[in-house]
Amino acid sequence: MTLVCAMSTPAMAKVPGVPADQEGATQGIVAVSHPAAAQVGKEILAKGGNAVDAAAGIQLALNVVEPMMSGIGGGGFMMVYEKDTNKISVLDSREMAPKGVKADMFLGEDGKPIPFYDRHTHGNAVGVPGTLLGVETALEKFGTMKLSEVIDPAIQLAEKGVKVNWITAEYIQNETEKLKKHETAAKVFVPDGKPLQEGDLLVQPDLAKTFKLIKEKGTDAFYGGEIGEAIVKEVQRTGGSMTLDDLKNYEVKEREPVRADFRGYEIVSMPPPSSGGLTLIQILKLMEGFDNAKDGPQSAAYLHRLIEANHLAYADRAAYMADEDFYPVPKKGLIDDTYIAERRALILPDKVNDKVEKGDPWKAEGKAAPPAQKLSAPSGSAYTTHFSVMDKWGNLVSYTTTIEDVFGSGIMVPGYGFMLNNELTDFDATPGGANEVEAGKRPRSSMTPTIVLKDGKPFMAVGSPGGSTIIASVSQTILNVIEHNMPIQEAILAPRIFSSSYPAVTWEAGIDQDVVLKLMSMGHAFEEQPSDIGNVQAVVYDLETGKMYGGADNTREGTVLGVDQVSYTTKKPEKAEGAETAPFTLKVNDHAYPYTAEQLKVENGVAYVQADKLLLGLTGKAEGFKQDEVRLNGKAFLPVKKVAEALGYTATWDEKGIMSLEKK
Repeated sequence: MTLVCAMSTPAMAKVPGVPADQEGATQGIVAVSHPAAAQVGKEILAKGGNAVDAAAGIQLALNVVEPMMSGIGGGGFMMVYEKDTNKISVLDSREMAPKGVKADMFLGEDGKPIPFYDRHTHGNAVGVPGTLLGVETALEKFGTMKLSEVIDPAIQLAEKGVKVNWITAEYIQNETEKLKKHETAAKVFVPDGKPLQEGDLLVQPDLAKTFKLIKEKGTDAFYGGEIGEAIVKEVQRTGGSMTLDDLKNYEVKEREPVRADFRGYEIVSMPPPSSGGLTLIQILKLMEGFDNAKDGPQSAAYLHRLIEANHLAYADRAAYMADEDFYPVPKKGLIDDTYIAERRALILPDKVNDKVEKGDPWKAEGKAAPPAQKLSAPSGSAYTTHFSVMDKWGNLVSYTTTIEDVFGSGIMVPGYGFMLNNELTDFDATPGGANEVEAGKRPRSSMTPTIVLKDGKPFMAVGSPGGSTIIASVSQTILNVIEHNMPIQEAILAPRIFSSSYPAVTWEAGIDQDVVLKLMSMGHAFEEQPSDIGNVQAVVYDLETGKMYGGADNTREGTVLGVDQVSYTTKKPEKAEGAETAPFTLKVNDHAYPYTAEQLKVENGVAYVQADKLLLGLTGKAEGFKQDEVRLNGKAFLPVKKVAEALGYTATWDEKGIMSLEKK
């Protein structure tokens, strides 16, 4: 990547996402999920390194400070914008299946999938890692520094130690048994049987040794030398088939990104083997047919359409997404305007479509569909990491990287201190589909590093971890910026939803209860309690002023650092206080409604719900049945059974305190 003069005359094009009350950076900026790794990136930029140099240093540092999420035992996708060529390139360093894999290796003797815990902590789950070679390839193609230079901060962090932050401590505590399974990792993270606590110093001498070997001998030490031999030995010891030849034959692939217009902006994202880019674009284009700004980002009307758009896009994802080197993917058809319009027509205005199926994008390409493949469900992993970087010359990096599950397979390479991925569990456990396990194949991913352009000029780099929820997190952040004109930090912190198929909806705290109840009356089934979705990190460039801004998620210790301006780290979210115990639970078609204890009453053996809340949840309206209201503690309540039966439900109340309403 040739360096050009620092930007001094920005193009006069107004873009969304820019905060109105902040001073932006001009000499480079990073948005990373951990402050120590962000500091590494900032310092590389300050010394004159470009965005790719900084990204390489950040990734290696993350292996030290966030070892449960990514590292040289995993893989990833890097998207690079080169200012001097005005080109966006994609480097695919996704893990590959070893030559010795078998399509049915995740099935038990009974022919059914082995339980996830058992199959993802087995050597069969470990794919040939690509991250290290991906970093080196990026530096050689686009960087100005060498691997032996950008690895130094990671060595220092591993040797001197880094304080365990709150999120790392939580993951260690939650995964103690997994870390103990293969013993080596437990010696690092659960010494003497005691999980490391927040504030403890995490020192990793074996990892420092590994990085020093790489600094001295290059990536050959990993893909053919003593580190590689140690990887193979441990994978085979834990039941896998990987050989040294698998490591030697690994290759990083440069791919063409997928592109599409949305509201006059160009969305550039990750192609197969990731499902991320195409599914992201499908969601955005489906939503483009509605007046989302008018309804607002947290309205029931908007969220209903968003959930339904996700169902349609994820149905196609399950049917068509795979490693394109092995199976044809209808990349043009999936995002064709005519096809999108056909799919959008399936979004009903006032109720769920409970029979969403895959479409036929091959028709939009004028081709016959290949032989039908079995559908596969989205993966549920909530881990991985993403970071975004911009330098003073205008080069951008959007980089998502992973070892798949938290702490990957739980297998640490003895004597070398890094975790191995469980990426092969991203293949379908049951063979026969486009995403079945095959030698040399890369498993379908959801990673969605994305760059957004206005008038041909990039102004935002964004991405997220979160397994199949990644696509939802990235699409909603982009919608929040473009449709709802939110500054980038607000766009990231706004509560998100995730629903890949009818009817279950995962949601984040902050969505109004009335909105949830209205959506449930339309047929959506919200989880009983909210939970975190994704961890978005993004940078935004103001084309009018030449200033750079960042946004960081607070579900980890997200940090934005500018070289000359901007410095903040998100605060740990406050945990909600324990809710008062409710006198009963109301379930409708077996889905619990999120009523609070004060909204539920039992008087003389009769179950009551606050009138407006009950009606909103059952009918979508907050009025009616005035004649049946009773006043309890000064508020209007309605008898559940009487109202429900009048609305056509059958009602039962069991001895466990559950009022169940059923309506066919």
